Amino acid sequence: MRVVTTAQTPELDVQPTPLALLLLGREADPKSERGVECPGDLPSPSDPDLVERARAAKEKLGDKVFVLGHHYQRDEVIQFADVTGDSFKLARDAAARPEAEYIVFCGVHFMAESADILTSDDQKVVLPDLAAGCSMADMATAEQVAECWDVLTEAGVAEQVVPVSYMNSSADIKAFTGKHGGLICTSSNAKRALDWAFEQGEKVLFLPDQHLGRNTAVRDMGMSLDDCVVYNPHKPNGGLTAQELRAAKMILWRGHCSVHGRFSLDSVNDVRERIPGVNVLVHPECKHEVVAAADYVGSTEYIIKALEAAPAGSKWAIGTELNLVRRLANRFAPEGKEIVFLDRTVCFCSTMNRIDLPHLVWTLESLAEGNLVNRIEVDKETEAFAKLALERMLALP
Repeated sequence: MRVVTTAQTPELDVQPTPLALLLLGREADPKSERGVECPGDLPSPSDPDLVERARAAKEKLGDKVFVLGHHYQRDEVIQFADVTGDSFKLARDAAARPEAEYIVFCGVHFMAESADILTSDDQKVVLPDLAAGCSMADMATAEQVAECWDVLTEAGVAEQVVPVSYMNSSADIKAFTGKHGGLICTSSNAKRALDWAFEQGEKVLFLPDQHLGRNTAVRDMGMSLDDCVVYNPHKPNGGLTAQELRAAKMILWRGHCSVHGRFSLDSVNDVRERIPGVNVLVHPECKHEVVAAADYVGSTEYIIKALEAAPAGSKWAIGTELNLVRRLANRFAPEGKEIVFLDRTVCFCSTMNRIDLPHLVWTLESLAEGNLVNRIEVDKETEAFAKLALERMLALP
């Protein structure tokens, strides 16, 4: 975001952008995947009784509540999770607990939406902070994707295109995908999803993470970089010509993860110089040049299992969210495994970190008192098409 000092340049009429106003808390964007309202009086983060208050409220709720904790969550919150995992695993775990009236999802907005889609109508999914969103999911809106489909139609290729959407997308995007014959994928099964999609059509529109789409197509499926084009929703016709769309196999949405996208080739080269013999293990949401330079590439669950199986004394540089890397470093230190963050700069997922102990305490105490707060509810039509796209993924061999 460009910053202009108006005192030095009085002739400029500088207007804050809608995004700047949103970040400043002076505007709301109801169409954003990310919520902005946090009702209720939160307890002070300095309250020494927060842990005990959370424990007491959770015990009072008993089997009525099921707390899900994403791997990237803070330690202070993850200690109260009944299960931990990635976004899709947690959504499925929630669906497997029909006796729980409240599903408290310590993650981000699209994850809570997925849980609501997969759970029963009697269950209520709650997000402790409605401002816990996902910048990647926000990079593709329903209006932008509908306009993209119009561009593909005008280029004469829409009938050949199968949409594949990453789990890290809003319910609206998942519904668009289901309505247009596509399916959802995770970072673990992206290749299987793309194999299925290319059996249905000649091209794939991959939403919203360009890096996962490109890495899967090139690294795992043998395509070339020339087979991929990037659709930029902020440019006319996505910044692409009709000929470019006709020639492409992979039409990648111009989206990325703000955490994984920060890792660079310099990060990889630097850590190899600092730590001789280090194994570089990165998430497939990283840039293509980072993935190409790494020793191992895989999903969050893959990263955890790789470190579990690693020999004592081995050295690892991990390219994923810092909360998880730090937790893994502490977990495996007694086994003599050296685990470091790939980048020198600290990088948490800022929106995931909005779910803190005060928000969790406020949520659990509210529910224990019979007050339903911060419910995430997907409308029935959106849910039906989104679930169709998810079910196609679940049917993959």
